[in-house]
Amino acid sequence: MPSKTTGLIAAAVSFISFGTSGAFVKPLLEAGWSPTAAVTARALAAGLVLLPFVVMSLRGRWELLLKARWAVVGMGMVGVAVTQVLYFAAIQRIPVATALLIEFLAPLILVGFTWAVSRRTPAPVVLVGSVLAVGGLVLVIGPGAIQAVDPIGLALAFGAAIGCSVYFVIAARPNEGLPPVALAGAGMLLAAPVLALVGATGLLPFTATSGDLSLLGTTTAWWVPLLVVAVVGTALAYASGITASGILGSRLASFIALLEVVSASLFAWLLLGEKLSPLQLFGGVLILAGIASVRAERQNVEPVAAPPVGAACP
Repeated sequence: MPSKTTGLIAAAVSFISFGTSGAFVKPLLEAGWSPTAAVTARALAAGLVLLPFVVMSLRGRWELLLKARWAVVGMGMVGVAVTQVLYFAAIQRIPVATALLIEFLAPLILVGFTWAVSRRTPAPVVLVGSVLAVGGLVLVIGPGAIQAVDPIGLALAFGAAIGCSVYFVIAARPNEGLPPVALAGAGMLLAAPVLALVGATGLLPFTATSGDLSLLGTTTAWWVPLLVVAVVGTALAYASGITASGILGSRLASFIALLEVVSASLFAWLLLGEKLSPLQLFGGVLILAGIASVRAERQNVEPVAAPPVGAACP
């Protein structure tokens, strides 16, 4: 059984890797890529990058994919495709900061779900940690993120938060012994055609360009930032995130994942020159305090009574 330290390291690798996405996706969007096209290419490329590792991790045990088919479907359809589509649909109607704030309420959804299923009130440290973490999230994203905006956009963002919660729950389960890298890779390869279909039907704009673009003050080919996002911000991020959730449990892993917002802000500062304010730095400290509070709870009750993934994704 991997140690908690291993889980914390995997969680750190995950949120740091996820944090690089914005700085490298932004040049693609500025060059004319639509969000849906960018995330489709990201998922496909990441799935192909992970494919050799999927084959090696399975070592011929292909029946594991069949046994864990609902986990793979849930990860690909909900944890990746649905979450991304709902998020990008939301930011077409509401500010990005507002959508991010709502999506990252996933830890609170998990706390509430565990509370409802187990009928046990969370420990005070968990409730305090939840308040601290959300308060820090508001400060990092910006106090102005809380606005009276389009209710459909808010509903879409909340749907993305639920999808994010499902991702952590699926990742935390044993999943019939399927290795984390196999779950991540198979999920990506399933998500890519689903996202492409969404774009092809016109539900969301789907455009891409093949010209050179500006990256870190220089001109480079379009596939360079896409490759970085696919390898680091997607393949490594999802594989390590699933590993972390399996060791730490969905609740603690979801709270640690809030540091993705801090990581993204730091990369935007270092790579794009978008400076951090003292208020944002203080928000990062509050998120750390919230994580420490949740980590301090000795009894981590997981939502084991949740319905099977197959019931939610027939």
